[in-house]
Amino acid sequence: LTDPIWSLRASPFSWIGPKRVRKPGIEFDELPRINLVVVSHNHYDHMDVSSLKSLYEKFAPIILVPVGVGKILSKVGIDNVHEMDWWDRLKVSKQTSVVFTPAQHFSARSLLDRNRSLWGSYVIQSRQYRIFFGGDTGYSGHFQEIRKRLGEPDLALLPIGAWDQEEFVKFIHMNSRDAVQAHLDLGSRKSLAMHFGTFQMSTARPIDQPAADLRQSLEEFNVDPNSFEVPIEGKTMIISLDELDQP
Repeated sequence: LTDPIWSLRASPFSWIGPKRVRKPGIEFDELPRINLVVVSHNHYDHMDVSSLKSLYEKFAPIILVPVGVGKILSKVGIDNVHEMDWWDRLKVSKQTSVVFTPAQHFSARSLLDRNRSLWGSYVIQSRQYRIFFGGDTGYSGHFQEIRKRLGEPDLALLPIGAWDQEEFVKFIHMNSRDAVQAHLDLGSRKSLAMHFGTFQMSTARPIDQPAADLRQSLEEFNVDPNSFEVPIEGKTMIISLDELDQP
């Protein structure tokens, strides 16, 4: 799982803060066995301690977090946590390893701990396949650096929402146009859009606008729309990477 959250609000409080407008794609009790969880950074819409605690109590998965985040989870009794610095690699099973990679973002859980812990993205190598999870990020040269160091991903999960008129967040979030450029920088064989449509955050645009913008950006960049899709929450997607190699 990547940055899992089943809570109603992305907030330290149950009664105030951004409220989800869509249900999780799968109910917690319907989850298959979870062996690995990766957390990109400590913002409340990405690191939901309540969800992580429930996952730990039910499955005891390996939980990977950035440097400085582990102490938050240890306070609530979550063990089996591995802190990672950029470019650290951890072998999590006989056939799977994970590398913690850069992102352009920041961290904070309160007004007093800004950038006291790290943030980032992940590359998951399993058998011959490579998956990139972009976390939360602005567009920068780190996508090209990740490709240079670790190779092109077979599948990339990239955020598409959003900044528009809010210039102050464009360095820490990507819009759909940025995401398409990141897709090209990575050389991803297949990308899926994420980080939109669940919580109405600061943007004043309609919550579904990033998906419409993505279609327009793919056309602008002359990129095959089948290579960068918007998943529908709750719907299973079967991705045959072998088919992507066919002309």
